Amino acid sequence: MRTALVIGTGLIGTSIALALTSRGVRVHLEDHDPEQARTASALGAGSVEPPAGPMELAVVAVPPAHIAPTLAAARSRGAAGAYLDVGSVKGRPRRELADLGFAFDRYLGSHPMSGRERSGPLAATADLFEGRPWVLTPTPETDTEVLNLALELVALCRAVPVVMDADAHDRAVALVSHTPQLLSSLVAARLESAEESAVRLCGQGIRDVTRIAASDPRMWIDILSANPGPVADVLTDLAADLDETVRALRSLESADAEKRAAGADGVTALLRRGNAGQERVPGKHGAAPAVYETVAVLITDRPGELARIFADAGVAGVNIEDVRIEHATGQQAGLVQLMVDPNAAPVLSAALRERGWSIRQ
Repeated sequence: MRTALVIGTGLIGTSIALALTSRGVRVHLEDHDPEQARTASALGAGSVEPPAGPMELAVVAVPPAHIAPTLAAARSRGAAGAYLDVGSVKGRPRRELADLGFAFDRYLGSHPMSGRERSGPLAATADLFEGRPWVLTPTPETDTEVLNLALELVALCRAVPVVMDADAHDRAVALVSHTPQLLSSLVAARLESAEESAVRLCGQGIRDVTRIAASDPRMWIDILSANPGPVADVLTDLAADLDETVRALRSLESADAEKRAAGADGVTALLRRGNAGQERVPGKHGAAPAVYETVAVLITDRPGELARIFADAGVAGVNIEDVRIEHATGQQAGLVQLMVDPNAAPVLSAALRERGWSIRQ
């Protein structure tokens, strides 16, 4: 691929453009907001000057409600030889394109499974998609050349291609992306009117659960409006589970021993189902989940502390598989949780103690 047109210079569009330009592709940028396109251009994502002729590939990176008209307009003016969208919903835009009489031979719907809580070109990075799944939803009408261009785009962005049916994709993202966003927001909303004394007790658990609640509501209403049915289906099942859990918890308040036992069984069953589901979440690099042991190290909030820990772990010959930081309330200190192979945990703990680090059990 030598040339590409990116229409829509938000987080995803600008990140794609940055990835392509970094690998030698000549990219032109368009956006309904010229200032946003100029911002993306200033970051090195491409040129805002109109291209002299058709591009090899046009990537449409606009909200789901605007995908169909944007694609139709781009094709009617011959903007490119092939067209691809990167919207987070696939079924509805495809049906809207069909209603417009759009020919699917030179088009392929796609969805890179990557993002951030922040939006806009200033949040974009060229490595946003590295190692992440990128769903492709070709139809029987999709030309082989278009599919190959899409695969090349995915490779240039260093993502992992996954081929799916459009409606199956929408059901999947309703479960693994759209519903978690709403649940995170629901939990975070409880904090809005909570007592200050309660909020001050927030630890890593609540931070993990509410992290994505910081996302832009305008972006999410666009996404949810394009996929309301599958999301509502998941929430309906969740509501039934919540009702059952509430009944079980109320039973735990009972003076009747049998009711308390039944309530405990109900809550235990839910927690075990959660264990089973969490175990299915892919692990590092998409491989089967691995079991790591945590080495917790007390650190102060000073520049270079994390770098020193990583360097000392490297000297010990231990690979850190994952890392989390839990900040202490009201103190300039915290715990760094280093996830390592269970066999390496004693080695790392001993090595860090020798170098003066305080290890927490």
